[in-house]
Amino acid sequence: MAVADSQGSIDYRTLDSTMDRVAAALQRDRVAPGTAVAIVAAPTTDYAAAFLGAVRAGCVATPIAPSATPAAIAAMIADSGAPIVFLDGENARALEGQQLTARPILFSREGGVQTGPPPSRGTSFSGFRGLARSPKAEPTPVAIAPEDPFNIIYSSGTTGTPKGIVQSHAMRWAHIARNSAAGFDTAVTMIATPLYSNTTLVSFLPTLGWGGTVVLMKKFEARAYLELAERYRSTHTMLVPVQYQRIMALPDFDDFDLSAFRFKTSTSAPFSAALKADVVARWPGLLVEFYGMTEGGASCALNATANPTKLHTVGQPMPGHEIRLIDDDGNEVAPGEMGEVVGRSPAMMNGYHGRSEATRDAEWYDEAGNRYIRHGDVGRFDEDGFLTLMDRKKDLIISGGFNIYPSDLETALAQHPDVADCAVIGVPSDAWGETPVGFYVPRDGASEDAPSILTWANAQLGKTQRLSALHVADELPRSAIGKVLKRELRDRLASKVPSS
Repeated sequence: MAVADSQGSIDYRTLDSTMDRVAAALQRDRVAPGTAVAIVAAPTTDYAAAFLGAVRAGCVATPIAPSATPAAIAAMIADSGAPIVFLDGENARALEGQQLTARPILFSREGGVQTGPPPSRGTSFSGFRGLARSPKAEPTPVAIAPEDPFNIIYSSGTTGTPKGIVQSHAMRWAHIARNSAAGFDTAVTMIATPLYSNTTLVSFLPTLGWGGTVVLMKKFEARAYLELAERYRSTHTMLVPVQYQRIMALPDFDDFDLSAFRFKTSTSAPFSAALKADVVARWPGLLVEFYGMTEGGASCALNATANPTKLHTVGQPMPGHEIRLIDDDGNEVAPGEMGEVVGRSPAMMNGYHGRSEATRDAEWYDEAGNRYIRHGDVGRFDEDGFLTLMDRKKDLIISGGFNIYPSDLETALAQHPDVADCAVIGVPSDAWGETPVGFYVPRDGASEDAPSILTWANAQLGKTQRLSALHVADELPRSAIGKVLKRELRDRLASKVPSS
């Protein structure tokens, strides 16, 4: 079995032949190598075949987040230059009011969609289902160079207009090759994050690249995840920290048989030391945290199972990956000091699609002219070479001339027994320039008592770190891969900025 979803599964023979049909149809429609092919859909076996078939034709797979607004989706499709977009029925209906620049191809049999230009005469696509059942077609082999684009991943847009991150075949091969010892050839990998995310692709592609099985979840739900993992005897998974948090919080977690697990990974968001320790203690198999970014640069890996005293870190740079720390002037900091993370490795983006200035802003060059990618994080190496992240550089709060790292305050807040989730942001202050403000989600059964928790938290913090306010929230706004959307929290307070 190659790929399974909620509707069934396909084997490698079926996946391969469907990829051939997609590639051949793209070639017959004169979609040239190097051209983007967009996908806006929930993860399914059809999605997997369309993505990989586009790559086989030498095209650039361009998965786009269905969670974006219809206008934003249409804008990303236009920005990519894709002449074709694969859609499922739900997303086709959501886009009906948009003037798409790409011709829609439906995964499902649902009709009535009037988006985009009409099919050209003699088009090879009459709908994905018809394509999949058509006589087997042999695409013309395409010569691929390592630097050729493999896919475009659009940034979340949490800090502005989404940017298309162009990733090469060399970068994707580096992700597959580095997992040669991870047992993906016999893996049954649970995929519970969206296929438009790099977080997902770094486990999806190695699993298929080495011949394992991928199990796709349309939408993550903690108990459903455990039921599927038990049913398929899953061995591998990539989850973001908030998913681990929700799974481990289930009262009957220990009743599930997860003994087949060999390799669990996490990335994309801060992963608390306490949660890592709980996963290591109660969930079979190795736990490895990866730190990196969609743009590439360098990655760190923390074997949490083997390094119980380093759970507050994100590990050490991986083999072939180099990280340096620089100050605001672009100079390297002294050993042991904090600085902005910049990295280089075999896995680096070509650049942002159509945005040469933004690409230059994301780059740093050393004295020898070597190219690094700015990670946007502030960190510090310890004496053993393990990297501790302080915070996102853009999230740094400067209050009364003092640097305040929201992650420090969040760590303190999270220790309160009534706090299930929390986040800290900086807001403008007449007195201090900026001041830290917190949000917290109460644990089930806990009463809402923000004033008492605020007093307790500030007693744990230094004088210059103290929160000026604490607000209760039903839940924190998060992206599909678990990042807290701090811009949305700032927007909530825009009309009532603290003045203290």
